[in-house]
Amino acid sequence: MVFSLLAVVLDNTILNVAIKTIADPVHGLGATQSELEWAMNSYTLVFAGLLFTFGVLGDRYGRKRMLMAGMVLFGLASLASAYAQDPMQLIAARALMGLGGAAIMPATLAIISNVFPIHERGKAIGIWAGGVGIAVAIGPITGGLLLEHFWWGSVFLVNVPIVIIGLALIAGIVPDSKDPNKTGLDPIGVLLSIIGLIALVYGIVRISDLGTVADVSVILPSLLGIAILAAFVWYESRIDHPAFDVRNFRNAGFSTAIATVGLVFFAAMGVMFFLAFYWQIVRNYSPLQSGALVLPFAAAQLIFAPQSARMVQKYGARAVGTVAMLVITLALACYSFVQVDTPIWVLLALGFIQGAAMANIMPPATTAIMNALPREKAGVGSSMSNVVRQVGGTLGIAILGAVLSASYRSDMEDKVTALPEQLRHVVTESISGAAGVAENLGPQGAKLLDAANAAFVTGVHWAALGSALVALIGTLVVARWMPGKASVNAAVDKAEIEKEAAVV
Repeated sequence: MVFSLLAVVLDNTILNVAIKTIADPVHGLGATQSELEWAMNSYTLVFAGLLFTFGVLGDRYGRKRMLMAGMVLFGLASLASAYAQDPMQLIAARALMGLGGAAIMPATLAIISNVFPIHERGKAIGIWAGGVGIAVAIGPITGGLLLEHFWWGSVFLVNVPIVIIGLALIAGIVPDSKDPNKTGLDPIGVLLSIIGLIALVYGIVRISDLGTVADVSVILPSLLGIAILAAFVWYESRIDHPAFDVRNFRNAGFSTAIATVGLVFFAAMGVMFFLAFYWQIVRNYSPLQSGALVLPFAAAQLIFAPQSARMVQKYGARAVGTVAMLVITLALACYSFVQVDTPIWVLLALGFIQGAAMANIMPPATTAIMNALPREKAGVGSSMSNVVRQVGGTLGIAILGAVLSASYRSDMEDKVTALPEQLRHVVTESISGAAGVAENLGPQGAKLLDAANAAFVTGVHWAALGSALVALIGTLVVARWMPGKASVNAAVDKAEIEKEAAVV
């Protein structure tokens, strides 16, 4: 399951490194900024929109079957992405990769929940979460190495051997499982979830495209998505065979864990995304060097995530989660003090601390989600966790990105008056544009780039404060509603008794 997860997470971390090369008209596809955004967004839209659906299908028709189908599709779509001849082909292939990823992600967690009994599940999910750390660590470095020695398509081609090995392991080792209760299908509920999620995520990614929330193409899809998802909740609460029983939200542990996952990813992903620009443009590191700078965060995930279940067993989910969220809040707040010349070891230490804290909140929260649902609904539970994770992360990048962009534009407007009008928009739109213009201005370019770097760092400060505020809200949610040690132990004991009774 970790190996299957590796393909999906690895692809996303590698792509961030390859964006600049794909935009190159000589060494890449000459993709425009809009085409690059849709190469990423087409994946996000399909992936987020169909996660829930594939979780439902896996529960009904078999999780192993769904996982293998997803791996095959993901491998073929990776092959198509690697050999895309123009940006539109790449966008279409990335959408197919999102389809395969949506089938893979819920199945991995659902299979783990069915293989491991409840007293071992927390440790297993911790190891599964540690797999994300592996992918985060090797993804950017692998991407950097590939781009230094091969063409841009190699960053997608690397998925193919992972998929082939994964399929062989799944076929030989993984047991199949599905919901034994042959309840009626819920096509209306599934359709509402697809349309609602796609509309909501589309509205969110438009924020990233435009750098503002005050646009009709942001507001209308977002409101439509929220309205359709509200209709989904209403409908699911009134039928006798819902795809997802919304009464699960009455369970404080389930609701708190879901909210925590969303808040953590909102807070953390935005800052992590912008750090990539900080490394490569402000600090002028290569893609390979930028990838290596993520290693402390990834190493902390890999070290501490498998140990999180032991921490929860000893101190309780509420205590561990509250401390972890508080540390995340402080780490994110520290980024508001980062400068253009901040010593690298400070940033690496911050990354390690943040990674260690996230490793002690994400596995327990995911375990709480899976333990709150019966095993036969593990696919739906996994889907719900991943949907909230995806929407939270996408929303964090979009909202915090809009904050950063607004701050950057405000700081740069009075510094570009001497430039020709056609260049002003490019410079004030993004730091990438400013770097491109500065390369062709000679001595004046260095001064312009210094101003752009300073403006970008100021924007990062505001984005970091926003992310810290969201993490603080998550801290209060965990401290107030996450079940304590006694509640968790009682739930485990009850589950074990019910299991023994079922066997008898």
